[in-house]
Amino acid sequence: MNKRSTMSRTSLKNSIKMLCFTACLGGFAGIVIWCFLRAVGLGSAFFWSFLPEKLTIPYLSVLICVAGGLLLGLTHRKHGVYPEELAVVMKKVKTEKYYEYRVLPALLLGTFLPLVLGASVGPEAGLTGIIAALCYWVGDNVTYAKRHAAEYSLVGEAVTLGQLFHSPLFGILAVEENGLEEDGEKTLLPKSSRLLYYGVSTAMSFLVISLMNRLFGAGMAGFPRFSEISISSADYLMMALYLPAGFLLYLWYVFGEKVSEKLASFIPGILREMMGGAVIGLCGLTVPLILFSGEEEMAELMDTFGEYAPCFLCGIGFLKILLTTFCIHSGWRGGHFFPLIFACTSTAFGLAMLVFPDPGGHVVFAAGIVTAVTLGAQLKKPLAVSALLLLCFPVRMLFWIFLAAVLGSRAVNIIRVID
Repeated sequence: MNKRSTMSRTSLKNSIKMLCFTACLGGFAGIVIWCFLRAVGLGSAFFWSFLPEKLTIPYLSVLICVAGGLLLGLTHRKHGVYPEELAVVMKKVKTEKYYEYRVLPALLLGTFLPLVLGASVGPEAGLTGIIAALCYWVGDNVTYAKRHAAEYSLVGEAVTLGQLFHSPLFGILAVEENGLEEDGEKTLLPKSSRLLYYGVSTAMSFLVISLMNRLFGAGMAGFPRFSEISISSADYLMMALYLPAGFLLYLWYVFGEKVSEKLASFIPGILREMMGGAVIGLCGLTVPLILFSGEEEMAELMDTFGEYAPCFLCGIGFLKILLTTFCIHSGWRGGHFFPLIFACTSTAFGLAMLVFPDPGGHVVFAAGIVTAVTLGAQLKKPLAVSALLLLCFPVRMLFWIFLAAVLGSRAVNIIRVID
């Protein structure tokens, strides 16, 4: 009886220690994310607002971005190309149970410069790599965390994705569907209690970031949210157009990936990054709407889409995807979720405006369906896509968003079988 009581007290003590440690991890990740995004905001304002007002140099944006490309190229030559894609980071944590943290300076620079200088990429790939690297650094330097650094890294990734997309559920689903499998080893995060630790760490990160926002201002605005809409029978009929349009955008993304990768392979190192910078700078002079990750530009588009021609909005969507793939393969690395959401929204707005004389709320339904199909085909995780898009779209669209995401993922499987 005493032995059982002692074991019970030990188990409770270990659980409390684990909860405290994951809470500290969530708070630490929140501080890192807030500081990084705040630095990105200040850096972007400096290069794209302050300097152009103070200097009257022709093609200043091009010169700045080419210089940034030179710095990226030199860094890549010495330390390797960072950041890695989100899927690569998660795979390394899962299979190798390690993520190199000695390249953290190169990882920070490779993540920071593209975001500051206007590359059409999101922060999710770089920041998950940064958090994973920091988790393994903690694992190597803190005795308590050493045995389970891989599990802590997954907790950190869930916190990061949940924060960046302002959707804790998306962060948890994205990590769970790619997370550690039970392989016979004793794991610190058994399935029965895993969600509890995710929840504690995520809640602490949101608390810390909320406090930082109140004290110092927001680190990142995040994607805007569409207002509630009424869905009409005409919207349901238009799904016959929105569904194939969303899948076409996915195919365009795949095409852009292949073309950009092929083009980049012909350009030698350093020159490749400098050419990428030149393209970004020229886009800043001609079509600035397609620069950056897309959340602030999406807010602008929601307010002003009526001022643009429908064909222009559709063209912006396709051009945004092409620029995103080119940025990534020319060494201006980052995530593609943020740019894809913007590209799909812009294209959907254009399609709705072509059909409805007074688009109104019709554009919201169009954007939700088109985006869900594209991300469903790209991610192949309908539940994660639905959780992610609830960030932007009304809850009443949840069923239709989930249905579109399922159809997008199934369409990819059908094409693979045919091939």
